[in-house]
Amino acid sequence: MKATKPACITLIAAAVLLAGCSSATGSSAADSAPPDGGVGGKITVFAAASLRAPFTDIGARFQSRHPDTTVDFSFAGSSDLAAQLIAGAPADVFASADTNNMTKIVDADLVAGEPADFAANTLTIVTAPGNPKNITSFADLANPAVLTVICAPQVPCGAAAASVEAATGTDIPAVSEESSVTDVLGKVTSGQADAGLVYITDASGAGDAVTAIPLAESSEAVNTYPIATLRASDNDDTARAFTEFVTGPVGRDVLAGAGFAAP
Repeated sequence: MKATKPACITLIAAAVLLAGCSSATGSSAADSAPPDGGVGGKITVFAAASLRAPFTDIGARFQSRHPDTTVDFSFAGSSDLAAQLIAGAPADVFASADTNNMTKIVDADLVAGEPADFAANTLTIVTAPGNPKNITSFADLANPAVLTVICAPQVPCGAAAASVEAATGTDIPAVSEESSVTDVLGKVTSGQADAGLVYITDASGAGDAVTAIPLAESSEAVNTYPIATLRASDNDDTARAFTEFVTGPVGRDVLAGAGFAAP
């Protein structure tokens, strides 16, 4: 939604006039402050698919704060991103939807410093609008007549689904296992599946395109999201500044607004 630029009182000093006006992007005064020393240039952020909406917003706010900076994103399943990084793909920051894939990066000696947990997420069931199959519980997904899509087990949302299956003794005969949570959501919204297991943030972001069914067992699998700057970064200062921006007040506010819980 386009923000409305606030009115500013005309002052004699042009510097005061500029200081009193915020940008048309709706950023706060803190977001639009002059860039800090050493922060600028381009960075590439590898981020879990479920972070697309909030990170796009955070990236825009970061660039508003640091006008000489460009943030490029690569969104995909965390396991795919981790594999790309281990294979030598260039990036400056990695944000994973679970700690397991971040651990792979740490073990490969690709992280500079320590990863920082910045968000948490849980699963929910989504169906076509109106829930035509009358799904009311996780156990209903065990019915072969319900075409259910889940994430592949190596993907964080798939590992979470497997945890709930194990905890409840429920076996889901999934018709498809996808490489990212956004792909699961896409199968449901396109009518290729009756139901899917996605994060509550993805269900919220889909709006009226799906009906979300609360998952009582969601506490059995809470995914914690860590972020880290990467050792191979050619822009250390900006990479660290972005990581701190995500874990700081602005990042926390944007993530909370998107439905993420605190870690």
